[in-house]
Amino acid sequence: MSSSIIDDIAADTRARVEESRRRVPMKVLRERARMMGSDTGFPFEKALRSRGGISFICEVKKASPSKGIIARDFPYLSIAEDYEAGGANAISVLTEPRWFLGSTEYLREIASSVKIPCLRKDFVVDEYMIYEAKALGASAVLLISSLLDDDRLSYFIRTADSLGLSALVECRDAFDIGRSVSAGARIIGVNNRNLADFSVDPRNSARLRSLVPDDVIFVGESGIRTPEDVRTLADSGADAVLIGETLMRSTDRKGMLAHLRGVC
Repeated sequence: MSSSIIDDIAADTRARVEESRRRVPMKVLRERARMMGSDTGFPFEKALRSRGGISFICEVKKASPSKGIIARDFPYLSIAEDYEAGGANAISVLTEPRWFLGSTEYLREIASSVKIPCLRKDFVVDEYMIYEAKALGASAVLLISSLLDDDRLSYFIRTADSLGLSALVECRDAFDIGRSVSAGARIIGVNNRNLADFSVDPRNSARLRSLVPDDVIFVGESGIRTPEDVRTLADSGADAVLIGETLMRSTDRKGMLAHLRGVC
């Protein structure tokens, strides 16, 4: 799969934002988001600093560019509720509609139905999407460092912070980690999937863990399939793991989560 797909997704997202702006102008959305209050205590960060061992961010995802349809049967609310009942610390919700078949409505409904914090997972290319995430009920947004220059990355982190949202800054390599730390990231996720060709190196997160300061929450992402994968990350000092496909393909998501957590 060509690396141009990331550029295509980013271009699609910019067009989507412009359409959203026409429906709900930025001024209206900003006011809506700010009325929800910024004194949140940053529940997403608190959830990932759980003292009960490594934390789990469980993903609600119907499809992906590399795997196609992952879950044809997609009762997203039931999936999220299963995750919560199974002991998830937070839920990641895909909102990108074309490539991942996500929806902002999934996020709105899930965030209003569960008690654990929700992450908006999307290709954030405009501050509008951060205000939108707040208005939808998210507690955090994903920022992909490779999509943003230094100034925008720093600005987007500050924008999220001003709304009481956490920013999970996704990195792939040492260069992106350095940029993200300099930008003020309080949560850094290292993706085991190369977004250029979608190959997966399950040890990429553990290998780069030492580059992230101890006071920054560290999340291992993608390609985590077994309790051994989770233990490898826990042993490296990871605070949390983000798991999507493994859980989405399971017919017993609560049981699979328990298996990955090592409690069954």
